Amino acid sequence: MRNIMLTIEYDGTKYQGWSRHGNEGAFNTVSGKILEVIKKMVGRDDVELHSGVRTGVGVHAYAQVANFKTVSNLPLEDMKHYMNKYLPMDIAITSAKEVPERFHAKLNATSKTYLYHLTYGDEPGVFDRKHTAFSFKEPDKELIRNAAMKIVGKHDFHNFSSGKSHRSDLVEVYEIEVYGDDDELYILIHADDFLHNMVRIIIGTLLDIGVGNRPISDIPEIFKGSLEASAPCDPKGLFLQEITY
Repeated sequence: MRNIMLTIEYDGTKYQGWSRHGNEGAFNTVSGKILEVIKKMVGRDDVELHSGVRTGVGVHAYAQVANFKTVSNLPLEDMKHYMNKYLPMDIAITSAKEVPERFHAKLNATSKTYLYHLTYGDEPGVFDRKHTAFSFKEPDKELIRNAAMKIVGKHDFHNFSSGKSHRSDLVEVYEIEVYGDDDELYILIHADDFLHNMVRIIIGTLLDIGVGNRPISDIPEIFKGSLEASAPCDPKGLFLQEITY
């Protein structure tokens, strides 16, 4: 049995996320498209595809990682070529390699990094509209940096998540970088893990602070549950940048 690790780039615009709960094949998902091609490639219907992250609806990826097991003896380059030939043009396999049998894309991940891109001004960029969020208000980068300092560290991020559990959800955010030029903003978030919708809710809250819709002092109150976090940010500006192992 061979264990194959894929690195995948995709435009999430028209997909219902990486996968959905239940039968993945019943939905228009990125993993569903890839599984369909893999099953034809190896001639079996019992293939399982495990991902490092389950990106949400409309979220993109520069480097998603997934693995599947197969008894096929097809060379790796032939696998990569086959998948790229039959996958939609908005999904690409950038690498395929054989890894130890016990490797699991989700369970062995040690950290994940997301990058958010926002432009602002009098009009949105017509040709960037699928991959960049837009605001008519200019966010204050320094305010966002100061707010981000209160999020970095190990906290219970339950109140920055749309998950339904009532248990403690400890996550360590290693860093949040805020940078950009006169008409654009980038927010990079690196953490050991992310809860459901956590990255979008953090960014939505930071952007609300940056445009003056709420004060930095709200962040400790959100952690305590005294206040609600902001609505999740627009997913089209969000990219899964890297998963580390």
